[in-house]
Amino acid sequence: MRFVIPSSKNKRYLTGCDWVISALDYIMKETTSAGNMSQVVLMMDSATSFSELQRHLAKFISEFPVINGNVRRDINLCPYWRMPGKTEGNLNFTSYEISTPLCPPPESGRADLPRGELKGGEGDLWTVLSRCANRPFKDDTEHLAFHHINMGNHKSCLAMTFDHRLFDARGAESFLRLFQQYLESGGTSISSDIPLTGPAHLSDWMKKFLAGRNVNRKIMSLSEQPLAALPLPDGKKKAFRYRLIRFNEQETQTIYDNAYRTAGYLMELPYMLSIIMQAVNGLFQKRKIEQVSYLASVSIDMRSSQDIKQEMFFNHVSYLFFQAGSSIVNSRKELVNSIKMQMYEQVKAGVPRDLMEASHLTRIAPLALFNKVISGPFKGKIATFIFSHVSKNPLSTEFMGAKIEDVFHMPRVPVPPGLGFFSNYFNGRLNLVISYLDGLLSDDELDVLEKEIKDRMVDS
Repeated sequence: MRFVIPSSKNKRYLTGCDWVISALDYIMKETTSAGNMSQVVLMMDSATSFSELQRHLAKFISEFPVINGNVRRDINLCPYWRMPGKTEGNLNFTSYEISTPLCPPPESGRADLPRGELKGGEGDLWTVLSRCANRPFKDDTEHLAFHHINMGNHKSCLAMTFDHRLFDARGAESFLRLFQQYLESGGTSISSDIPLTGPAHLSDWMKKFLAGRNVNRKIMSLSEQPLAALPLPDGKKKAFRYRLIRFNEQETQTIYDNAYRTAGYLMELPYMLSIIMQAVNGLFQKRKIEQVSYLASVSIDMRSSQDIKQEMFFNHVSYLFFQAGSSIVNSRKELVNSIKMQMYEQVKAGVPRDLMEASHLTRIAPLALFNKVISGPFKGKIATFIFSHVSKNPLSTEFMGAKIEDVFHMPRVPVPPGLGFFSNYFNGRLNLVISYLDGLLSDDELDVLEKEIKDRMVDS
């Protein structure tokens, strides 16, 4: 007889995937200046009204009490997201007026994020966005913050900083799309019909244990070879720095043509991952760090657009792991084929499914203990770097009368490894953000890493 704990309207039981994200949030709060946060940025071609945007956002947010939830444990020890009956507190919304736009200009393909603190609202756009992306939430019931920036060139920017416990990347984009629809409707109530509650998944234990065995075997096989990872800088409470590589429409088309020719139809992920792995290999060689194998942890979202709309909140991504020995990294053809074969094998073996099932078993573990469990097999080295590609952006190209020129993500990265590469596609253009813990890379190393990636991407 199956025993399923019923859900209540103000309680959403966390899945295993949610608990993994909660563990990463705990790790990042212990090792850096804030938790497992990310930021999606909308660049617009004209100025927008802060007061009007604030008014509409406050009304829109009030329809979603889930945004002010926090994690609790039920009597059965299963963690859940406790949702208040209504939204609590004021909207976290800041506004800036700056004179310096995005520099250097987009045509150069590069946007560098300099060091330095923002004082009195002054500074360039990247200093503002960096500080916003690294600013901790005030307490455990705040999971969203908005930042409005009007620039001296009569353009504007909206950045939404979000807690990954509340959204994955595509969920955050879908939330902003829902806000666009709210504005398009004239500010009337949006009936989103988004299910928030769910079962506790306290059944089919044998299936979960078998999945856990398969996952453990996969982890042990990945840990057989010493893993290359950059040494973490000393000190805690460090912020993240960012480098944005912007590709114009022609360069983007070249990249997709290269991916089709090199890897095959709809194989952008293996192509881009191979280039990043080669560029990272060059970094290790320049440092004269002995490397045996590189391991990339890759998050993928295999849901349809309709699924994403119905599963806007919490986490629904799957994970794949790609390993490459240093002996094959310099051969693009061999590396791409290896990544493709690993992808096929993991999907065929059901690794993403097993990870989802097995992670349900981890929820009983306190976060501090879970941290030790997941880092054990790799001796504290979780991966060489993290990679994600967000495609099929749901956003329309208009926002409050302004045209959205570009969209990109600025995630903070779990430490270790403290290094991540995040690409996204919007309106015919590809962006790639390098996110790294302050002190992990020098500015010169970052310049070389950026040049290597860009040159390899557009090399036809």
